[in-house]
Amino acid sequence: MTDSELAESRTPREPSSGRRGTNLPRMGDYNSLVVLDRIRRSRAGISRVEIAAATGLSVQTISNLVARLLEEGMIGEGARAGVGRGKPRTLLHARADAAHAIGLHVDPLTITFVLLDLTGAVVHRVLERTPERLEDAIALMAERVVELSVRVPAATLRGLGVAAPGPIDAVEGRVVHPPLLSDWGDVPLRSRLATLTGLPTILDKDVTAAMAAELWQRHHDLGGTTLFSYLGYGVGFAFAREGELLPGSSRNAGESGHLIVDPDGPECFCGRRGCLGVSSSLEHLISRGVALGVLEPFDGEPEPWQEDVAMSRLAEKAEAGDSAALEILRTAGRQIAHGIVLVADLLDADRVVFGGLNWERLAPYITAAVTAEFAASGTMRELHEVAVEGSELGPWVGAVGAASLVLDEAFTPKPSALVAQLG
Repeated sequence: MTDSELAESRTPREPSSGRRGTNLPRMGDYNSLVVLDRIRRSRAGISRVEIAAATGLSVQTISNLVARLLEEGMIGEGARAGVGRGKPRTLLHARADAAHAIGLHVDPLTITFVLLDLTGAVVHRVLERTPERLEDAIALMAERVVELSVRVPAATLRGLGVAAPGPIDAVEGRVVHPPLLSDWGDVPLRSRLATLTGLPTILDKDVTAAMAAELWQRHHDLGGTTLFSYLGYGVGFAFAREGELLPGSSRNAGESGHLIVDPDGPECFCGRRGCLGVSSSLEHLISRGVALGVLEPFDGEPEPWQEDVAMSRLAEKAEAGDSAALEILRTAGRQIAHGIVLVADLLDADRVVFGGLNWERLAPYITAAVTAEFAASGTMRELHEVAVEGSELGPWVGAVGAASLVLDEAFTPKPSALVAQLG
C-alpha cells in the first residue's frame, strides 16, 4: 500500500461524532485553544505564569501563543495584579466581543432564541410560541435568527446552533418524528435554516445542548463525569467527562426513556409498563390529576400549551398541600430518582444536573428523592458522593446550549480529537 493509499484509508467516509475528517487541529492550534480556554474560564483574569503552571506548557510557548491571541483580537490585557512573589503581573481576559453565536431551541410549546458572546454571556434573547404548522415555524425561526445576526459584526458571528427534541439524524441534520410536533415527520432542519439564514448551522438534541450550556456557563471547570437530566414533556439524559461532551456514535446518547421504573405503571407505546419516559411525562401526570379530581378534564385533545397550564396548576395545588396532587408528584419524583440512579451508576457519575421546562415544578419532589435513592441504593455510595444540582438557566437552557455548541466546536480544546489526529 502506497503512502497516499494509506492516508486515504484513514480518512473517514462520512462525518461522525468522533473523527471529523482531515480538519483536526494541528498541535500548535490545539495549544492555542488550551490557552484561550484557560483565559476564558478565568473570569477574574489570569497571568501568563499562571497559565504556564496550569497547562504544563513552557513560559516561552505561552508567551508566543498569547502574542498570537492578542494579535487576533481574541484576548486583551487588563490590570496588573500581585500573584505570589515577584512583580505584579499583567492579567489576561477573553474579549467578549471577539466571537458570537446564535442558538435556538424548538419544543412543542415555545421557540427560544439567544445571542451569546465569547464568554457565554447572553447578549439578547427572544421567546415565541411554537406555530402549529411546520412551514410557519421554520419561517419564524429564520426571521428571528436574521434579526439577531445583525446585532453584531458579521465577522464575529460563528454560526447558528439548533436544539430540538430527539432523536436526530446528526449526519443529515434531520429532526426525526419529535414528540408532540405532529407536523414534523422527518425534517432536514439544519439545511433549511442554513439556507434561509446564510449561517453555518449545527443541529443537536436539546438535552445535549443543555449539557453544553452547563459546560460553558455555570460550571467553568466542570471535571469528573456529569449526567444532565432534561425534564420537559418527557425525560432525557446527556453526559460529559472532564468538560467534554459524550454524545454517542450518532449523537443520540441518553435515550433512556424505556428504563423500567414501575412494573405496575402506565402502559408505554413499546408494549411494556412503567417506562421512565411515560411515567414522568406531562401527559401521564396530568391524566393522573384528572383521574383523581385534582384537575378539570379537557374538552377534546389538549394542545401543548393547555398541558403546560395544567401542569402548573397541578404543581400549585401540591404546593398548597393538596394530598392527591402531592402524591402524584412525589411518586413521579421517586420514579425519576430511580431512573437517575440507574444511569448514574452505569456512568460512575459524580454529579447530576437537572434542567428543562418542567424542572422547577418537579424540583421539590425530585431533589430529596434522588438524594435518598443515592444514599440507599447507589452502587458508588461507599466510594464517593454524587452532587445533585439544578441548572440556573431556566427555560433558556436549550437555546443557550445550542449557541454554546457553536462556541464549543470553535474554541474548546478536545483531547479526543487530538488523540484521533495523532493516531
